[in-house]
Amino acid sequence: MRMRSLLFVPGDRADRFGKAAASGADAVIIDLEDSVSLANKDKAREALLRYGPSRRGAPALFVRINPAGSEHLMDDLDAVRRAGPDGIVLPKCEGAQTVAFLARKLADAGCPALPILPIATETPAAIFRLGTFAEVSGLICGLTWGAEDLPAAIGAATSREEDGGYTPPYQMVRSLSLFAAHAAGVRAIETVYPDFRDEAGLHAYAARGRRDGFAGMMAIHPAQVPVINRAFTPDAAEIGKARAIVAAFRAKPEAGVIEIGGRMLDRPHLTAALNILSMAEGAD
Repeated sequence: MRMRSLLFVPGDRADRFGKAAASGADAVIIDLEDSVSLANKDKAREALLRYGPSRRGAPALFVRINPAGSEHLMDDLDAVRRAGPDGIVLPKCEGAQTVAFLARKLADAGCPALPILPIATETPAAIFRLGTFAEVSGLICGLTWGAEDLPAAIGAATSREEDGGYTPPYQMVRSLSLFAAHAAGVRAIETVYPDFRDEAGLHAYAARGRRDGFAGMMAIHPAQVPVINRAFTPDAAEIGKARAIVAAFRAKPEAGVIEIGGRMLDRPHLTAALNILSMAEGAD
């Protein structure tokens, strides 16, 4: 499953589902949680049930359910079972224990084993459990983070500086999430860029994410999808360079270090080159 771009759409806005699916996003996330009021939870589930079984082909369909401890959980999972999505986005996740709990509840609800994408930083306790996701790596398809719920949970005024950059606590949270994903052997997914009208800011934000080791990014508006897809798709120059590195190591399989264009390259460069080719091919 390709996961460069994952586009949120409120579950109670069925009129937006088609536009989201046509946006070019690799995955559409129908949200049953934060963007849906309590009064509209049933409406959102009903819209999911109408859309899920009728969809054809790409993009992949994820559903963001309500938190694992929520009174809405089993109703959400019943809708998931009937709608047949490709994965679940798990909010307010507090490490491996929450993922394992959801896996048990999925079984109780008669759902097939669905890939889970945890949002791993939305409570203070979650930060201290980021290192546990390796224990449930077979249940998750990636790991993402958020910078909105956490400051609210601790009484912070904001997670951002005036220029839009993250304040030091949230820079740390982002970094820990990135390393937690890689420690678990799954894709790190960058969080949303809230200003969907700021294309230049989005481009810089997504480029930083790709540079730092994220494999994809969440979006809140269809207009963001093309920028995100470009950022997380290697260009022709990157692909050519990666192919040259792979070919050079294949020609000298016993070599620990090779020389290309006056640069000495070792095995970490080969790993990076293989990652680029994997991204280019849309492979897992």
